[in-house]
Amino acid sequence: MKRKSENDLTAWKDRVDRKPLVVRGARQVGKTFLVETFGRRCFESVLTVNLEQKDALHRLFEGMDPNRIVQELGLYFNQSVVPGKTLLFLDEVQACPKAIACLRYFREELPGLHVIAAGSLLEFALREFKHSMPVGRIEYLYLYPLTLSEFLSALGEDRLVSWLENYHVGDPFSDTAHVRLREFLRLYYFIGGMPAAVAAYRERRDLVEVQRELTSILTTLQDDFAKYGTRAQQRNMRRVLRHIPLSIGRKVRYVNIDRETRAGDLRTALELLELAGFVSLVRHSSANGVPLGAEASNDRFKPLLLDIALCGNLCGLSLPDDAELLTVQEGRLAEQLVGQELRAVGPCFAERPLFYWHREAKNANAEVDYLWIHDGIVIPVEVRSGTSGSLKSTHVFLAEKARRFAVRFNMDYPSIGDFSVDHRKKTDAKTVSFTLLSLPLYLVGQLDRLIQEQYPTGG
Repeated sequence: MKRKSENDLTAWKDRVDRKPLVVRGARQVGKTFLVETFGRRCFESVLTVNLEQKDALHRLFEGMDPNRIVQELGLYFNQSVVPGKTLLFLDEVQACPKAIACLRYFREELPGLHVIAAGSLLEFALREFKHSMPVGRIEYLYLYPLTLSEFLSALGEDRLVSWLENYHVGDPFSDTAHVRLREFLRLYYFIGGMPAAVAAYRERRDLVEVQRELTSILTTLQDDFAKYGTRAQQRNMRRVLRHIPLSIGRKVRYVNIDRETRAGDLRTALELLELAGFVSLVRHSSANGVPLGAEASNDRFKPLLLDIALCGNLCGLSLPDDAELLTVQEGRLAEQLVGQELRAVGPCFAERPLFYWHREAKNANAEVDYLWIHDGIVIPVEVRSGTSGSLKSTHVFLAEKARRFAVRFNMDYPSIGDFSVDHRKKTDAKTVSFTLLSLPLYLVGQLDRLIQEQYPTGG
């Protein structure tokens, strides 16, 4: 199961100035598999130390002495650790906070040794971290569920992946590719990007097995709630988690989750789910410039779930022939898909927060689903599940922010064109001229490249 992050790991391995690497991500997104696969491919040996299973080894890190740690680990596992030839992998590192603190000394005293740490609950460990953080002496890699391209690759559809990666707007369009990609996109809605679910489908081509795997993943994730907070908080986390699929594309209102529970308690539960990586929040930004986070609101946000198939599973979506149920949920799933793909676009060494824009006015509300930054310019991104739909909110945004470029995702063929519309605001009216890049949903992962190719100079 090829992950694009393997290329990032290879680049990290070959850098002279590399630092110990910490792989971050929610449970079951494939962190251990990724690191061990990379290690077997690029090193003579891999020494994996699971600090959740080997708690007797925690005391080795108390002295903060990398040379002694490596020597003792070699003795314990009866394995040589040779800088440049061995990858030392500290898995579930959150179970031993001192091991996190110790990473700085590997950087200073054993710079020739390749060290990777990984953990699913790192955000909780770091929140309560009582040691000196190795600031500037470690680096991060963020891992998410498989993207649509990685999903296609896992199913052996490398030709389709190559077509996606090499398509340029304006090229002759392949009807065959369009039909096939629409079919696989619909399949991705049901299978998603969790490695265990993708593996279940790849091996047996049985969607019932996939649903069984997804249900197991959700059960396991919820069983982990015991590690995050009190029993009351765990109950609230389950309430919030069940509500998230119904709130995709909508502002969260706590009263709609549970009228009997205080908003503050539900907010805490949502924050815990975000720390665990199960939920990400698309925050409202006034979008007057970059960074978007400078004008973001902590009180106005829309949720996304970790994975689109988990979202569908919680909604009761089961099999692709359940057309009526899919039609009901397809708009939310399209917005989940775009957000999920956008999070995985770009540099792996930093999280990519997501933002949207919303203007509330009497009889004149407007909302843009996502905001994208290109060369310091804010670009509105609209999402449609079908092939049609107006762009009134985009027109409002372009007029108010004096922008000239917009993106739309839908299920139609790709296109680009220049448009002019009359925008009225109270008694004023003006013409808004802009370029619209319209792309099918299966090209979300190529957004950065395609904008780069089409964005007008000075736009």
